[in-house]
Amino acid sequence: DRTREALAGLLRGPLDPCHGAKLEYINPVDGGPVLPTMAAFMQILPKGFRALPFQTTASFVYAAIEGHGRTVIGDKVFEWGPRDIFVVPSWYPHRHEADEEAVLYSFSDRGVQVKLGLLRERRGQEIN
Repeated sequence: DRTREALAGLLRGPLDPCHGAKLEYINPVDGGPVLPTMAAFMQILPKGFRALPFQTTASFVYAAIEGHGRTVIGDKVFEWGPRDIFVVPSWYPHRHEADEEAVLYSFSDRGVQVKLGLLRERRGQEIN
């Protein structure tokens, strides 16, 4: 309930053009990722949201919690709805689209990549 409330609050502000409103769960002891090597996120995409492309060396596993939409990974389109799970492999450009307000949970090896100084990311027009 607290996470959903926080996401709803973020919808009132400016949205990230690649992620909508996205929160990272953090370890309350050290402020880092929830696990030493894994990061976890929850994001909300408003109805009609069409993200700009995003590319990262981190891999992501997504679970659709609410709503329906699609994610374009490379040149393939993956439709999703509640309880669907999909993966975005490392360095594949991807972007999310929401047909209705949608909530996605994800976890990633981003945490270890940050710690090792290996993380690279590109956004929007940087991807060509």
